[in-house]
Amino acid sequence: MNLYPAIDRLTRGPMMRAYKIRHLDAEKIPANGPVVLAPNHESILDPWFLGTVSPRPVHYMTKAELFRYPVLKQVLEGLGCIPVRRGSDLGRAVDAGLDVLDRGEVIGIFPQGTCLPHRERRFHRGAARLALAAGAPLVPVLLVGTERSIQPRTHRIGFPQVTIVVGNPLRVERQEPTREAAAELTERLEQAIGELREPYGEPDHAWYE
Repeated sequence: MNLYPAIDRLTRGPMMRAYKIRHLDAEKIPANGPVVLAPNHESILDPWFLGTVSPRPVHYMTKAELFRYPVLKQVLEGLGCIPVRRGSDLGRAVDAGLDVLDRGEVIGIFPQGTCLPHRERRFHRGAARLALAAGAPLVPVLLVGTERSIQPRTHRIGFPQVTIVVGNPLRVERQEPTREAAAELTERLEQAIGELREPYGEPDHAWYE
């Protein structure tokens, strides 16, 4: 059962109003064909924020641990989420992501892997690997202010004004996603998101030191 259209209709409007969400350069998201959206990750609500900027359904790469709970599993599967077990069956998750991209659809993946506020959160290569293997544009996205919606460390709830900035797609040719190619593309992605962030400053986290 495809739950995405119904849940999008239910949540998009309230999210837009509650957080006064601004979309900047949303038209840079390709209107058709395979796309990998790759935002920074500051809050557990980030998938819902990212969903508001995309006119197309987004299939999220999601921690496999969340699929342990029967009701949540049904919801995640209904939303088209793809389970990822870190370090064990990443190849299977990549294959599932490629199936989605080969259908000309949109994948959302958070390269930092966690919203926990460690100052050093290196970007993982999964988004780049998918983009390379599918020949899909890799789109950098900056989420600003989402860390104040539910703060990852303190769990404090707020309703900040959220800005979502879409960067220029990084276009790649379909090719073998070697470690070297994925690392180079990941570096370009991290740099692009860093440049988008410059006008806004660092996230307002209670950092883990």
